[in-house]
Amino acid sequence: MPASTRYREGLATLERIDGEAGRKVIDSLQAIAPDLARYVIEFPFGDIYQRPGLDLAQRELATVAALTALGHCQPQLAVHLHGALNVGCTPEQIIEVIIQMAVYAGFPAALNGMSTARAVFAERGLLADSAASG
Repeated sequence: MPASTRYREGLATLERIDGEAGRKVIDSLQAIAPDLARYVIEFPFGDIYQRPGLDLAQRELATVAALTALGHCQPQLAVHLHGALNVGCTPEQIIEVIIQMAVYAGFPAALNGMSTARAVFAERGLLADSAASG
């Protein structure tokens, strides 16, 4: 069956934001839940991310805020932290969003989010050596 427009657009958006990491998530689902992989592509990336009103950087900052607030989604948060950086968000913007979540989601969620951000920033060489180890 040919891919739908929303699937094609969703996959292109996913690859623009998350590159190889997004593809790995989708590939990891193919053997066990291919429908879930399709839903991930079509709904958030094919429908929601295509809406007017927010650009990709704003959408990724909102996603970082939501995943930080949930407090238990570190693997998904790491993917979206990479995505935020890929679409032009700065580490400073990401840090401020995570700090803002301390007010609404509590310090444990913000601390978990900051720990994940530190790991992503270190992986990408965005932290000084002393910051990465402390």
